[in-house]
Amino acid sequence: MRAVPNHAAFLRGINLGRNRRVSGAELRSEFEALGLEDVATFRTSGNVVFEAGREPAAELRNRVEKRLAKSLGYEVVVFLRTADRIREIAAHEPFPASMVNASKGKLQVMLLSAKPAARARNEILAWASEDDRLAFSDLEVYWLPSGGTRDSAVTAKAAEAILGPVTVRTKGTIEQLAAKYFAA
Repeated sequence: MRAVPNHAAFLRGINLGRNRRVSGAELRSEFEALGLEDVATFRTSGNVVFEAGREPAAELRNRVEKRLAKSLGYEVVVFLRTADRIREIAAHEPFPASMVNASKGKLQVMLLSAKPAARARNEILAWASEDDRLAFSDLEVYWLPSGGTRDSAVTAKAAEAILGPVTVRTKGTIEQLAAKYFAA
């Protein structure tokens, strides 16, 4: 019987710039070499789904990060989420639908590697404005810019200085990934 994906890995910095190009086939091969099953990639931005059994998340993340660093020649920060958590992120509505629909920007999800302290959360939430709506869940920051993310005062780099490593995906990408691989 074939395994069913139960995890998603979001890789930071994959396929950004000339020197960090990695094909989906290469990523699948690297994950399969770790003994992970039913591996698939979604889009070209470093989204990988797979079945990993019951290995503790921290150990799994470390194994994947070490394997990718060795094979690619540079550090890749990995953000793991279970299938259940992906479904929760996809279903979560941090802002009223009318606000999201009125925005010219796309709802973003900053994935965090650790639950932030209250002080860090407050520091990030202090950035919220009419142009940049922000909301937290345990390991995610939802960000609704009023326009393009490049025009925003909020940046992943600035958030990372406070929260530790982050990677960003549109909520639409996570919703599509959830529908394709983790539909209940």
